[in-house]
Amino acid sequence: MTIMTLGNTNTGKAGTNTQAADASDATQNAQSTQSHIKSVESLDKDNDMERGLKNRHVQFIAIGGTIGTGLFLGSGKSIALTGPSIIFVYIGVGLIMFLLMRAIGEMMYSDPSQHTFINFITRYLGRAWGKFAGWTYWIVLILTGMTEITAVSTYFVTFFGTFGIDLNAWKWLIELCFLVALTGINLIAVKVFGEAEFWFSMIKITLIVGLIVTAVVMLFLGFSYPATHIEGVDGTVSGATVSLTNIADGFQLAPNGWMNFFMSFQMVFFAYQLIEFVGVTVSETQNPRKVLPKAVNELIMRILIFYVGALVAIMAIVPWRNFHQNADGSFGSPFIMVFKYAGLDWAAALVFFVVITAAASALNSLIYSAGRHLYQLAQDSESPAMQRLGEVSDRKVPAKAIIVSGCMILFSPLINAIPGVSGAFVLFASAASAVVIFIYILTMLAHRRYRQSADFLPDGFVMPAWQVCDWIAVAFYVVVYVTLFLSSDTLGSAVAGLVWFVVFGGYCLLHERFQNRDLKAALGK
Repeated sequence: MTIMTLGNTNTGKAGTNTQAADASDATQNAQSTQSHIKSVESLDKDNDMERGLKNRHVQFIAIGGTIGTGLFLGSGKSIALTGPSIIFVYIGVGLIMFLLMRAIGEMMYSDPSQHTFINFITRYLGRAWGKFAGWTYWIVLILTGMTEITAVSTYFVTFFGTFGIDLNAWKWLIELCFLVALTGINLIAVKVFGEAEFWFSMIKITLIVGLIVTAVVMLFLGFSYPATHIEGVDGTVSGATVSLTNIADGFQLAPNGWMNFFMSFQMVFFAYQLIEFVGVTVSETQNPRKVLPKAVNELIMRILIFYVGALVAIMAIVPWRNFHQNADGSFGSPFIMVFKYAGLDWAAALVFFVVITAAASALNSLIYSAGRHLYQLAQDSESPAMQRLGEVSDRKVPAKAIIVSGCMILFSPLINAIPGVSGAFVLFASAASAVVIFIYILTMLAHRRYRQSADFLPDGFVMPAWQVCDWIAVAFYVVVYVTLFLSSDTLGSAVAGLVWFVVFGGYCLLHERFQNRDLKAALGK
């Protein structure tokens, strides 16, 4: 199936097709290209949103998009899987995700009035792929939101459980309260949403910085600790002396086999998922052409500090061989281990408090993004009922689309209460994560089409070596999807995602083809 063609299209770069032209012709071409760069104000004529997000909001939204609950609770599993080499996996996958963000950033820079990067798939790959990507991404956001609201209540119950308070019977009420509160934040104004994300991200950053500082102090003191029982870890964890040799001791690239090393890439990839969220905020950002490049370019530094820095700190304190799978298949939180060794008896409560904020931040962002995507789908729809969702409120937010998206997420407590339905939902939710890979591939292909189009801005936020980088990213995403078929845990997700791609993608292509045929027939008459 061919998604794109590489024809002789005009890239808009001055002098590309004028090798025989003189200097004056090149100058005229450059001036023509410059005139093609439209101001944000002119592009905003059809943008009804308020540009209420400030630079600090966007910067911390970008940070929040790279730090999820997986770092706080799931990093123990990743370390156990392949040891210290997991650091290189995080760096490698982070670089690929950076390429995705540079592609999104370049297209959003060219037209910062777009509410979502999905619009560029429609523009450069056609309405059929745009429809597939738009509806698929919205469904992914809703399903992910359902899992996040469940996670919020679970972490909330665990947090109070550390104080001997059992709230299991009230999980449904906790989920309802969180969802209503976060939906309300999204309905008030976009700057209120930005402020909430700013403080959510600040809490996560504080814990990570605290972890790194704790590791540095322990290293300086040559700190040692005895064998200790850690909440969430079966048995007793062996004692050790804090040292960087804990990382280098017996280092191997694949200490638990090459298959585990290979499989670690998919796990790290899913930890980075939704990093693209900052690309949904551009149409509501003040001075987007200044703020967006800064937010995207600083992603690498954030990855090095918050992921790599945290992993190095953890393994310097806790030897990587001390991470083992529990009897129930879970892994202990490295953050709880570190702060417990540092003498913080309420380490579990501290970490789970931060995890609650991380999950709430993710849910808050998902509601925001789902509302904007449904709003865009409604604007593109020919259905009068759908078009009513494509309106903004007096506060310049897509209130109807946000409320509908929030109500869809609200089905999560009902689904979890029905055993038969709950199992199917887990499959669909995990398949949703797999389907995002198709969205990323389409985004990179749309970027290639953009670079070959007359829309290309040579003086914009240009992605270097795009001819090679785009294909590297696409190849990586294909490989990640293939690895889903290699594990029994992810096989169902891989099959379900592939079925969705073939069935719904095929429907979108056929529907668009027949619609165009009918339109041509009508015009012919």
